[in-house]
Amino acid sequence: MTEAFTLVETRDVDGAKESLAQLIERAFDHLASAQGERRALRLEVPIEPVEPLLWLLAQGNRSRGYWRDRRAGYELAGIGTADVLTGEVQADLDALMGRLHDSIASVHPNLRYFGGMRFNPAQPLEDKWTPFGAYRFVLPRFEVLKRGQQTYLACNIVQGEPPEAGLKQRLLDTLETMPFPDGQPIAALPPIRNRRDHPSREGYESLVTDALKAIESGTLTKVVLARMAELSFDAMPDPIAILVRLSQLAPNAFQFCFQPREDAAFFGASPERLYKRQDRYVQSESLAGTRGRGATPEDDATLAGELMESEKDRHEQRIVTEVIQGVLERHCNAVHAEPEPAVLRLHRCQHLQTRLEGIMRGEGSDAALLRDLQPTPAVGGHPREAALAYIAETEPFDRGWYAGPVGWVSGDAAEFAVGIRSGLVRGEQLYLFAGAGIVEGSEPSAEWRETENKLLNILSVLGADDRA
Repeated sequence: MTEAFTLVETRDVDGAKESLAQLIERAFDHLASAQGERRALRLEVPIEPVEPLLWLLAQGNRSRGYWRDRRAGYELAGIGTADVLTGEVQADLDALMGRLHDSIASVHPNLRYFGGMRFNPAQPLEDKWTPFGAYRFVLPRFEVLKRGQQTYLACNIVQGEPPEAGLKQRLLDTLETMPFPDGQPIAALPPIRNRRDHPSREGYESLVTDALKAIESGTLTKVVLARMAELSFDAMPDPIAILVRLSQLAPNAFQFCFQPREDAAFFGASPERLYKRQDRYVQSESLAGTRGRGATPEDDATLAGELMESEKDRHEQRIVTEVIQGVLERHCNAVHAEPEPAVLRLHRCQHLQTRLEGIMRGEGSDAALLRDLQPTPAVGGHPREAALAYIAETEPFDRGWYAGPVGWVSGDAAEFAVGIRSGLVRGEQLYLFAGAGIVEGSEPSAEWRETENKLLNILSVLGADDRA
């Protein structure tokens, strides 16, 4: 069962803290008289405008989480853990989504679990990905949420019987000392000490050549080959400080950070939606084909025109569109796909994009959508099982959550992006990931340049040389 305690009058920071403290007191009085049932409570106070990402940065290096949708209509920063569902082995998606929905119910529209999953849960888990597990979904303890024009300060409690000893006082103490942004400059990031690429340029181009042979033989139609840039620092780079800078370069992206502990964080700014569901209405999209951005509007338009006219890129994007449309048709009525792709322009890249939508049959199932959509040919390949097997055999690293689904689940909705344009912080190491779709007509040197271009947003905020 889920309960909600909400105020409707906007408070300044001190007033919001005081009001939320009062709600916490009331909530624990309520819990003391409501024995025998497990209850999730959301305590929420409207607060004067606060930038969630800057608030999160002010909390210091700890367990943190962040999500912002593509249009900045929903932005959430969270600290601590009120509840977590995680596991080291591949999840039963029906059971996992069932547990999430049971925990959430539908009393409060702002109560959501945030998290993600591995790209390929069947692969062995490398040590650097251990804190994330095969999947991990968290209900944050404290949140600053910006939804439309309104900002909220919130506390979530998942309370059993008897109440956890000392929890109320710990919440009140955390709230009392909680810092808020004060306009101070953002601290500089540590300089990069060393970079290593896995594989090297020569090795990656050799992988592309081998993949083209597999495509020519008919084993594959498309395969996405990724590579990893490993950066070393003298001190741990703050993933939220990176994301603050990155958000200025990627305003049209899904921005996220999942930090289960101080020395481990997965973050990124992804241009690609996997799907969004509101009740039975589902939206998805196919994204493939890449060109850089021009130095002038005329150059930019020329590159966009080349992308639209490229048979190789149109073929690659068509594969993704047809597969996603087929998945939606299995689960939805009234499926519609745009007849022609459009060009999605980002800071450093532009891609071919086709939007799709449909109405799910019955009550809808996030488990079914995740199972059948992830991974799309945009990040895996086609046919899917053959491409996944090829990736597992040839890529010299574990993708972990890179290119996996990241997002949130609520009582009546869910949204997942594809975890690309992303990086993994592990202590003083930062691992950046990028991939390129290999189809007939791909050129190894061009695919290396494409992946390097996809790394440039993050590399540039780190002050790295942006030459491939």
